[in-house]
Amino acid sequence: MQLDILTPEKKIFSGSVYGVMLPGVHGLFEILDKHAPLVSALGKGKVKILKDKKESEQFTIQSGFVEVINNKVTVLVEGATEE
Repeated sequence: MQLDILTPEKKIFSGSVYGVMLPGVHGLFEILDKHAPLVSALGKGKVKILKDKKESEQFTIQSGFVEVINNKVTVLVEGATEE
């Protein structure tokens, strides 16, 4: 699936991924390939990008939103720092 993570200033990640773990307002949740359409608010926490079953990358975010549609995940965040 395609994942894009955007801040108001720049695109911080764009690529094909296995899945992504996100900090929802009420707890962590994971989005995998062919996930149902979804829009959700995000809280402060860590975004873990699962590039494949062994390789991952993490960012810390302040807050934002995620949209899943047609196997494309778009994450819009206030600010992010790479870990």
